[in-house]
Amino acid sequence: MINKDFALALSGGGYRALLFSLGCLWRLNEFGLLAQMNRITSVSGGSITSAYLAMNWKNLDFDKDTHISSRFREIIAVPLQTFCSKGIDVMAVLTGIISPWETIGDRVAKKYAARLFGSATLKAIPSPDEGPEFIFYATNLQTGSSVRISKLSFSDFKIGTWPTPELPLAKVVAISSAFPPILSPVKIKCNPDEWKKTTGAYLYDEPEYRKKLVLTDGGVYDNLGLEAVWNDGFKNVFVCDASAPFKFKKSPCNNWFSQAMRVTDIITYQTRALRRHALIENYEPDKNGNRLYGGAFMGIKTKIDTYNLDDAMVKDNKKTDGLQSIATRLSPFSPKDQGELINWGYALTDAALRRWYFSTPQPPGKWPIPEYALDK
Repeated sequence: MINKDFALALSGGGYRALLFSLGCLWRLNEFGLLAQMNRITSVSGGSITSAYLAMNWKNLDFDKDTHISSRFREIIAVPLQTFCSKGIDVMAVLTGIISPWETIGDRVAKKYAARLFGSATLKAIPSPDEGPEFIFYATNLQTGSSVRISKLSFSDFKIGTWPTPELPLAKVVAISSAFPPILSPVKIKCNPDEWKKTTGAYLYDEPEYRKKLVLTDGGVYDNLGLEAVWNDGFKNVFVCDASAPFKFKKSPCNNWFSQAMRVTDIITYQTRALRRHALIENYEPDKNGNRLYGGAFMGIKTKIDTYNLDDAMVKDNKKTDGLQSIATRLSPFSPKDQGELINWGYALTDAALRRWYFSTPQPPGKWPIPEYALDK
């Protein structure tokens, strides 16, 4: 059993989410909270950050007293920034389309392996007694269920559990970030005899579901990756949300295809909004002063002025408002976009924790990428 003091969820959103969550992790490290996380869940773009953090956890050398790693920039931030300077999605799509032997998802996984994860498998990430329990989310197109992938298992509650210690880490991230329809689906062949039936797994007795898995982006089901952190008794839940904003349209198209896409967007928006509202309500104390958990929510669309901090790192401005609208892509990001997204994740985490989590005043942070400070 893992401790249930601290949990962190990182949302999807392509490279935008990767960089925004990187800024969030940066400030959590400086507060001494990153080292104390017991579980970290992630979806899509957030899974790139989380998987790289997991693979390098043992190299961070957290101080035993302060719980701070002085090597975070060197070990985590710089390699991820370098990674975001080159794209993945365009070449993966083009080569995947013309290749009779590989899918687009396979090509994405190879790019992740070549540029970030190498040959590392899930065995490379910490066990629960070595660091946080890392959980990567996907969605099963066959069952319509959320799928959890961890060091010890691959779980779909309708099918059961499949031990998967040998899955390549790059493949896991490709599954979690298989943005539909272009980068999706990713298919995995399994030995059905390796699966274990779990309570409520009513599709287990149909072996076709255990022979081949047809998977897509974890954000299709839950773009915040909340279920393993807010329903499991954690005392403090921190959520980093870089989801794309809903786009208003004065004159939506009338053709059937455009209407279908618009309806899908509305359904997705409402589902995500319901989860966010429930999360925020759970932070609020009831009439007896009790709440389900402490922690903080860091959303890329949040107005930092609403925290009412006189010494917030920045005031809302056109620059901070525009960052939420950066496209959800795995395409190259300029140093400016990288720096501003990292700084925004950092500044919002700084404000959220100083306003809602810490009971004693904390000094504001300093821009991790000072050349792209958001108050300039």
